[in-house]
Amino acid sequence: MKVLALLGSPRPEGNTDLLLREVIRGIKTTKSEVRTYNLNLMNIKPCQDCGGCDKTGSCIISDDMSEIYQEIRRVDRVILASPIFFFSLSAQAKTMIDRCQSFWCEKYLLKKAIPGGKYGRKGLLIMVGGMKKEIGLECGDATAKAFFRTISVPEHAVLSFLGVDAKGAITEHPTALREAFEAGKQLVSV
Repeated sequence: MKVLALLGSPRPEGNTDLLLREVIRGIKTTKSEVRTYNLNLMNIKPCQDCGGCDKTGSCIISDDMSEIYQEIRRVDRVILASPIFFFSLSAQAKTMIDRCQSFWCEKYLLKKAIPGGKYGRKGLLIMVGGMKKEIGLECGDATAKAFFRTISVPEHAVLSFLGVDAKGAITEHPTALREAFEAGKQLVSV
């Protein structure tokens, strides 16, 4: 099984990064292939709402997003990992999501959804934030749901933690890393 992991955190060794690593460790117990992209290190320009993808389903901007487009088409599972900033996903994650407008055009205007493949397509959303209010998770999940549906991932699980702010503090959470490991295994179970 092929898995795409999209890391939307700008903080190396931060809570989102550590959770994603545990999810991937769980996935690798099943011998699945995982390819991870650190969105913060990539050259991805924001969507220009230029209409260039309306008739073709292909973005006209040439940058690192081209590689992510190819990966989205070839995988069975997609993981989106993001900290919660101002009640939403990070700018890195949101910029990548906005650039998936070309998939929206392809699916809804051109009626060419990405095929489900042998295993079907599923997703996992990982969110962690310092606040204690659920609204950040609700807003982040709403955005992720639109992303997943647009790239023909009809269902996704959510792994989220609130009240975790300091770098690496997720390691002090009593169950987080274990939950992440198990979520990885669950994601690739058929």
